[in-house]
Amino acid sequence: MNSRRPLVTVLGASGFIGSAVTAALSRRPVRLRAVARRPSAVPAGAAEVEVREADLTSPSAVADAVAGADAVVHLVARIEGAATWRASESDGLGERANLGVLLDTVGALRGARRAGPPPVVVFAGSASQVCAPVGGRIDGTEPDAPVSVYGRHKLGAERALKQASAEGVLRGVVLRLPTVFGQGPASVAPDRGVCATMIRRALAGEPLTMWHDGTVERDLLYVEDAARAFLAALDHADALAGRHWVVGTGVGTPLRALFTRIAELVAAATGAPPVPVASVPAPPEAAATDSVGYAIDSSAFRAATGWRPEVSLDDGLAATVRAMAGSALVRPA
Repeated sequence: MNSRRPLVTVLGASGFIGSAVTAALSRRPVRLRAVARRPSAVPAGAAEVEVREADLTSPSAVADAVAGADAVVHLVARIEGAATWRASESDGLGERANLGVLLDTVGALRGARRAGPPPVVVFAGSASQVCAPVGGRIDGTEPDAPVSVYGRHKLGAERALKQASAEGVLRGVVLRLPTVFGQGPASVAPDRGVCATMIRRALAGEPLTMWHDGTVERDLLYVEDAARAFLAALDHADALAGRHWVVGTGVGTPLRALFTRIAELVAAATGAPPVPVASVPAPPEAAATDSVGYAIDSSAFRAATGWRPEVSLDDGLAATVRAMAGSALVRPA
């Protein structure tokens, strides 16, 4: 084993985005440590990969996971329920996973003694950290005023990472992501986002419902493009450190058009008629931001790294439908 190769730790390696990042890193000349509470799958033939199962809500487990790491990709996140993409105020583990693990990571790296430059930490933030965008575009310059508990957790973690970066403890990079969709390679955890939820409903023959007229737009980023953004962040850490960067396609897709296309693709895969797409009254748990459309202007990140999304929405949706239609993960929402 070549110990001079950099050691990269992926926290949350078995998850939806984590499995895609782990697969991409396994093809690089690095020592890879994949850490999650479930077993992490890595491509056959991948060299210098250490797979660890650990409960990362334990501070000691976090310290062990990041020990000696030259870079950490932090993808630990929690939402409540198998068929939702939301965090809940009543979910006691949400803050521990979404904020506490990052604080433990910073604490462990602060206490470590090492020669050479500070380690890189790339953290998965969220577009939900921003207040309702003016003009429907987010470019990273907006004031932060999250209205969701998930957004508040992510913002707290981001601030702690930036502070540690300013102190020279680490080189912290935050990628604020939009809606990420797809079927992660070898993931043991299904995507619980809006696209996957609607695909499951369509596969179960259920109508796809909206809490508005369907004109609300979302920026939808395919999971493999998201994974490549994390690798780009690792490659350009010195240029990106100490800041947050918004990552997305730049295209806002109306939800009615999205749900209609999902219904069509599922129908083509199953041979059944397309399920209906309908507007329904918003439930009590609906947030004000559910009716605010946005797209991500990631020109700053693109200029700094050269990253570009490569998978079109239609190609990504078609691949996701094919994977879910033949997967044991398919179940009614």
